[in-house]
Amino acid sequence: MSTEVRVPTLGESVTEATVATWFKKPGDAVAQDEMLCELETDKVTVEVPAPAAGTMGEIVAAEGDTVGVDALLATIVAGDAKPAGNTGSPKDDAPAAKPASGGDAAKGNTDVMVPTLGESVTEATVSTWFKKVGDSVSQDEMLCELETDKVSVEVPAPAAGTIVEILAQEGDTVQANGRLAVLSGSADGTITPDTRPEASAADAAPAPAASGSGRSDVEDAPSAKKAMAEAGLNRDQVTGTGRDGRVMKDDVARAAAAGAATGASASAPAPAAPAAPRAVSADDAAREERVKMTRLRQTIARRLKDSQNTAAMLTTYNEVDMTEVMALRNEYKDLFLKKHGVKLGFMSFFTKACCHALKEVPEVNAEIDGTDIVYKNFVHMGIAAGTPTGLVVPVIRDADSMSFAAIEKAIAEKGARARDGKLSMAEMQGGTFTISNGGVYGSLMSSPILNPPQSGILGMHKIQDRPMAINGKVEIRPMMYLALSYDHRIVDGKGAVTFLVRVKEALEDPRRLLMDL
Repeated sequence: MSTEVRVPTLGESVTEATVATWFKKPGDAVAQDEMLCELETDKVTVEVPAPAAGTMGEIVAAEGDTVGVDALLATIVAGDAKPAGNTGSPKDDAPAAKPASGGDAAKGNTDVMVPTLGESVTEATVSTWFKKVGDSVSQDEMLCELETDKVSVEVPAPAAGTIVEILAQEGDTVQANGRLAVLSGSADGTITPDTRPEASAADAAPAPAASGSGRSDVEDAPSAKKAMAEAGLNRDQVTGTGRDGRVMKDDVARAAAAGAATGASASAPAPAAPAAPRAVSADDAAREERVKMTRLRQTIARRLKDSQNTAAMLTTYNEVDMTEVMALRNEYKDLFLKKHGVKLGFMSFFTKACCHALKEVPEVNAEIDGTDIVYKNFVHMGIAAGTPTGLVVPVIRDADSMSFAAIEKAIAEKGARARDGKLSMAEMQGGTFTISNGGVYGSLMSSPILNPPQSGILGMHKIQDRPMAINGKVEIRPMMYLALSYDHRIVDGKGAVTFLVRVKEALEDPRRLLMDL
């Protein structure tokens, strides 16, 4: 009897991956949940665990092969397997084999582990430690904060005790289910030294160096090798962030962008420098402050640039007279607050107006998947929100079937969670259209950038009194410029303009929303 090992779900809009490294070979014994291989997608690295214990059978997809979701990778033949920590594989480390609830019961030691980070998120950066070695902590007290590409994750103490050792310092990158620290003894300040032989061997060892000379046993990702060859980089010039210091494709891109090709072989083509070197005087340099980009900021930068490089992005503009919406809001805001317990804002009007317009121009609510256009018969509305750490886009699902009150409550709740860094990955995925309100910061006009794979984003702006010609007379009206950025590959100019006009009409006469006109 054999068990199939298949490609897991790779994340939203990700349909294929490259087999980067096999940790096992045919005939090797494997334990259930032991890591078998590592897949590399455009966005993340995914580890594939063994679905059952047994002996490694046939490997169907070799290193370097491209595989789709649910494709067959290998087979496992049923039978006795050795424990994961005793397979003899040089690539299996002690922390990976330790259970998440581990610790030395005899000495009262408890490991602090990296919690589940969310779907398709395999690593995080240690942002802040709230405690130091020797501090007493109570159960569930916050020990540290981790930062992923999207959200911040607080790590509570799994038990009361004293921090004996911090294994991952601020700024370190840690893998899902990796060890962060060790708690020992009781919360009275008594420290029990961790004298486990396996701990001293595994924990005291520094992270594997990325420079290649001493890491001949680590096989870099095939796509990374190809990228290094194309960029003219050698192995010593790239810092690996994969398992055991393995170089991944993204590592090569970062090294090339940072100008790491200095001193590369003259026969290899040098990577194109992203910008001319800055000429900074010593006096200016002393007054500068260099701060490493957060993972969230790096992800924002990458996704925005990917959007520009992928979509045929174009922006169309219009303006809307906000007189009727403001009058309706002023008339009913007190009654609305009393009945629903939430303030009546402008965002619910814009959300309703966009849902109304998307029904008439469905291509703005669609996305491209290969050579197909996927039309959405629902509206999952993304509401862009600025936070102290960067821009995030929580998603309000099925906004087209929600009332004004339900929309306002969802926006308020998700906005508060976004500012506190409490949004989960699931709450920021699956959006079909996005609204961005730059007006709250005073923006009069801007061109928003698409949030891929979406095909449309509406930019709201500041409401400003301007003289307008109304029935042959000049009147002062509260006006707002609207901007719709769209993917011209599937949205024609006619559809984009029609969409924006429908939004304008619904806002200038909100009764149209009630009549579905």
